[in-house]
Amino acid sequence: MTTVKCGLIQLANPLNDESKPVAEIQEAMFQKHLPWIERAGEQGVQILCLQEIFNGPYFCPSQDARWYAAAEEVPGPTCERLSEYARRYEMVIVVPIYEKAMRGVYYNTAAVLDADGSYLGKYRKQHIPQVAGFWEKFFFKPGDGGYPVFQTRYAKVGVYICYDRHFPEGARCLGLNGAEIVFNPSATVAGLSQYLWKLEQPAHAVANGYFVGAINRVGTEPPWSIGKFYGTSYFCDPRGQIIAEANEDDDALVVADLDLDMIDEVRNTWQFYRDRRPETYDALTR
Repeated sequence: MTTVKCGLIQLANPLNDESKPVAEIQEAMFQKHLPWIERAGEQGVQILCLQEIFNGPYFCPSQDARWYAAAEEVPGPTCERLSEYARRYEMVIVVPIYEKAMRGVYYNTAAVLDADGSYLGKYRKQHIPQVAGFWEKFFFKPGDGGYPVFQTRYAKVGVYICYDRHFPEGARCLGLNGAEIVFNPSATVAGLSQYLWKLEQPAHAVANGYFVGAINRVGTEPPWSIGKFYGTSYFCDPRGQIIAEANEDDDALVVADLDLDMIDEVRNTWQFYRDRRPETYDALTR
């Protein structure tokens, strides 16, 4: 049995005060994460994923250019700070962060740090929403790096960020590229899409025969108050069964042991990769 202990952290933002500088708000959220990251390491978590834009609020309801100051290079200072924890606990860390690629060009990104603290690469969110409360096109350019899979010390890891989860095509690409575990860090509130939260990602797991870790923050974030971030972070297996879950309201670390041998068991039963017909799918790219 090849088992990997994985973790997800869901946290509420501790400093909802727009009178404070962006850097101070970010640092408060970063500092709140540290004891939770240490708790994961002490519990033997081997792969840990944080929530979307983990070191700050979800500022996309604002369309306020001051939040461009939250962006940084990837790899950059936050990756460097967290690489210390990756090395200390021999723990892979998926770090969702606001990336500054160059002046005026920003991405919603997740960096992947290996268990020795080294930087393996990044995924840039491909699908960018532009609806009330989620004005992401104001802040993010669509990703340009495809659907990479990272060979970490413990497993092959893919990342899909928040709104991406509504698109099965990228989820399939991650499977074709070899992902064994796909993490989806999110910031999503109660309302229109909540009923999809436990439908789409288990469906991706089943259709592609891999594990999924779905992460969502908790609480409300004034002054925008677009709704309650409903947490409910969870892991599901390649059969689509939820095997560990947090509640809707509390800061939490979700931990699950993922048996990677199940991937072979499931794919030997459901031969979706053998039987797929890409030569008939031209309409998908027209």
